[in-house]
Amino acid sequence: MHQQTKLAAAVACVLMTTAGSASAQAKNSDLVAIFRDALANDSVYASARFTRQAAEERTPQARAAILPNVSAGFGASDEYFKFASPSEPAGVEGVTQSGELVFNGPPGTTVQPSYSRTFWTWGPTLQMSMPIYRPQNWDALDQAKLSVVGAEATFAQARQDLILRVSQAYFDLLGAQDNLEAIEANKRATAENLAQAKREFEVGTKTIVDTTEAQARFDQIVAQEQVALGDLIVKRSALRVIIGRDAGDLAPLRDSPQLDSPAPADVDAWAKRAEDNNPNVTFALASSQIARIETKRNRDAHLPTLDFVASAARQRSNGSSTTALQSNITTGTIGLQLNVPIYSGGLIQSRVREALANEERARSDLETARRNAAQGARQAYVGVDFGLAQVRSLESAEVSAKSQLDSTRTGYQVGVRINLDVLNATTQLYTTRRDLKKARYDFLVSGLRLKSAAGSLDDQDIDAINRLLVR
Repeated sequence: MHQQTKLAAAVACVLMTTAGSASAQAKNSDLVAIFRDALANDSVYASARFTRQAAEERTPQARAAILPNVSAGFGASDEYFKFASPSEPAGVEGVTQSGELVFNGPPGTTVQPSYSRTFWTWGPTLQMSMPIYRPQNWDALDQAKLSVVGAEATFAQARQDLILRVSQAYFDLLGAQDNLEAIEANKRATAENLAQAKREFEVGTKTIVDTTEAQARFDQIVAQEQVALGDLIVKRSALRVIIGRDAGDLAPLRDSPQLDSPAPADVDAWAKRAEDNNPNVTFALASSQIARIETKRNRDAHLPTLDFVASAARQRSNGSSTTALQSNITTGTIGLQLNVPIYSGGLIQSRVREALANEERARSDLETARRNAAQGARQAYVGVDFGLAQVRSLESAEVSAKSQLDSTRTGYQVGVRINLDVLNATTQLYTTRRDLKKARYDFLVSGLRLKSAAGSLDDQDIDAINRLLVR
């Protein structure tokens, strides 16, 4: 009894937390609202978005290699120069103001004096180079454009994955709530049957067997309720990880939603769409083309390169080691620079062989992506097709289970049915209703997976499902 009290308190706590959160947020937590929160708060999607933004910068970076490169500089220096004579006459007495030596040696004697000077030099420079013939740079530009295509495909796949993750988490949480509600309804019905069995046993109209069976079924449902409560907490936490907040009350699915078959109703047509439009195939195709260009780029390393180069400089100084005159010099150069690769130790040939191997690998990856996309489309189509059939079957089963429960209760009242039959019929009805809701959820998610495999899943599909909800 104590354990049951704790469980009831836990269930009440979860329900109060949910209601309080929804009231505090004052938001209608339907599928569209949940998806918008996921777009703003999901860290996986944010990472994909920034990855795409970074990849978009590869094209201007590669284009910069074929455009002129201009740089400017400025230099300044201060130089000290000293000349030391190997020998000076012993008779040198000094130096006059005009710089002449005064000495007391014999007339006609010459000397080579020591002296020092400090002078400075400064001036700006401007350099420019422009590639005229560099085929590798153009190859790199083509690769950069293809890498942006691949990044866009990866981002498109990330957005589709977000739609699937949000929808799956949304309906998983609804399913967990439905499961708990079914168990609680079954628990209430079982508790009523248990109380009735006890009363009838006390008055002597029923045996202890009915009471024991009702008690055993009630204890079993209590255990199931504990598991269902834990699953509900886990599913709510999983959705919170995606949207960054507690989801609150979710808008449930209508009792009889309009569920349509996939169009076209041809599994091969969906597989062909997946082979052509799946984002993973688009990424693999771009990677294959990049690998092909990489082979060409490495082969182009054998070719010569030709650049246009030019420079201009202006230099001012107040002298040098040979003169004391100031100077103001302007220089300029213009020309062509040709580089011809002759021998690189076999490096270029090795890189070509490596690129050829990577090109074949990329082709194999492309074929694998196409096959996986087609297989994913076929599996999703089967899930949608058989899922719709399962929904129709469970709708009929729900009607039958309700009729069975009514007839079993009537039989119990007239004495042709025992209490266990009523319990089984009750459990069957609630289980069928739970399974029917779960089948509808699975059908909707399978439809999204089918469109994702075909590369056509977008926000409009979220809106279409949202119209099936009770808001």
